[in-house]
Amino acid sequence: MRYAQAMSINRIAFYHLETLLWIARLGTFAAAAERLNTTQPAISARVRELENHLGTALFRREGRTMTLTPAGRELVRESEPLWARFQGVLMGCSDIAGATGVVRIGAGEIAAASCLPGFVAVLNRDLPRVSLDVEIALTADLIQQLIAGRTDIAFAAGQIAHPMLRTAPIGDVGLLWLASPATVAAMRKTPADAPDTAKMPIWSLSSLSPLYNIMKEAIAASDLGWRSVNLCNNMRTMIDIALEGGGIGIFPHPMVRQHMADGTLVPIPGAPVMPSVEFRVAVRAAESDPLVLTIFDRATELDLGSPPKL
Repeated sequence: MRYAQAMSINRIAFYHLETLLWIARLGTFAAAAERLNTTQPAISARVRELENHLGTALFRREGRTMTLTPAGRELVRESEPLWARFQGVLMGCSDIAGATGVVRIGAGEIAAASCLPGFVAVLNRDLPRVSLDVEIALTADLIQQLIAGRTDIAFAAGQIAHPMLRTAPIGDVGLLWLASPATVAAMRKTPADAPDTAKMPIWSLSSLSPLYNIMKEAIAASDLGWRSVNLCNNMRTMIDIALEGGGIGIFPHPMVRQHMADGTLVPIPGAPVMPSVEFRVAVRAAESDPLVLTIFDRATELDLGSPPKL
């Protein structure tokens, strides 16, 4: 009996444990299938094979969800450090340039316009066999995706404080009050007590952005004779509106650098000085994948730097 059980255990393959660990990390068979680039039936088949080899149930169904049994939880707990160690050994025995896999990177809109393009270009050069899946999202969504395991690494604005995440600062981005030359010219001709129709609206990111409170406080402290505050959840759209003369905006320097250079956006005279915004790169605190950790370590060496004062 013991011999038969031992022979069955010997049939357990690495992909069985990898499947189990990803289900435990992501919470569902479907999410694990997506992460491992396979189908949900294939994931279910792997779990059945593993349970048959071990002679015990690893999951139980509770309504529409599958939860780990005590035996399943123990196997996950004992296997995770072994799997991480095994992956580390393989990475150590091979050139990092030969690494393979899919790494999912999430970034906020501003990070995507500042540090991400150059960073991704370097990764593509140094890790030619690694596929990158990049998604642009709001910071709040990035954090949730990272915690849930749907994203491996995230670049986001502002402080990221969560016990399940490990973060590192990667520099600051300056914010500037800008508008089209025509808008600035009109403001100079408009006295502070002019009718509302002659004043300019100010555009700000919506409350879903970590920059919202910074912008809100700056607008409240300003004395620019603005007519109204309009909100938008997309910085590029705000920039386009300002370029068309649709109002004043508070914009991150990396996203408007070229517009300032060619004169299509210019500083607002008398606008209050804006603080720089800290950016951070984040990964799960429990992350053990050597490839993800290698890329995260590289990301921590980034330095966005602050733009020169105008």
